[in-house]
Amino acid sequence: MTKPEKIILGIDPGTNIMGYGLIRIVGGKAEMMTMGVIDLRKFADGYLKLGHIFERVTGIIDSYLPDEMAIEAPFFGKNVQSMLKLGRAQGTAIAAAIHHGVPIHEYAPMKIKMAITGNGSASKEQVAGMLQRLLKLSKDDISTFMDATDALGAAYCHYLQMSRPESPAHYRGWKDFVNKNKEKVHS
Repeated sequence: MTKPEKIILGIDPGTNIMGYGLIRIVGGKAEMMTMGVIDLRKFADGYLKLGHIFERVTGIIDSYLPDEMAIEAPFFGKNVQSMLKLGRAQGTAIAAAIHHGVPIHEYAPMKIKMAITGNGSASKEQVAGMLQRLLKLSKDDISTFMDATDALGAAYCHYLQMSRPESPAHYRGWKDFVNKNKEKVHS
């Protein structure tokens, strides 16, 4: 039985440049559909930026009909005002997904980097290079804006999480697993 097709929208929230990337899962394999950025630098007013984010994310959802959205969680910095603005941008993208009934999954930047490269403190360039190999992208496919690649990374991280869901149970070894799962073990 073949697995159904699924489309995942990845978002890298930003207040000047917001990245987006879409991957399609066909037969259990991921392929890039598109990626790009929403340029918000021309808007001086913060509320106009939020309106533009909502319109553009809504347009992307209408165009590609993603089944799920993966969004990068804001990291905690020292500048409270920057965090507030970034949180509003993220919330606006989330609101667009909610408006369309698209389920949302949030991932910390370190989790995305770890999933893609195996190193939670990898550089944006390392993430882009690994995505290029994993998704068989050409150099022309890689955006000059790392925000787009980061968004593609969020989508790919979610794809990996779907394939290997984390177990809520924790075991201290094989004997502990056997003791807690007698119905699963046959002698």
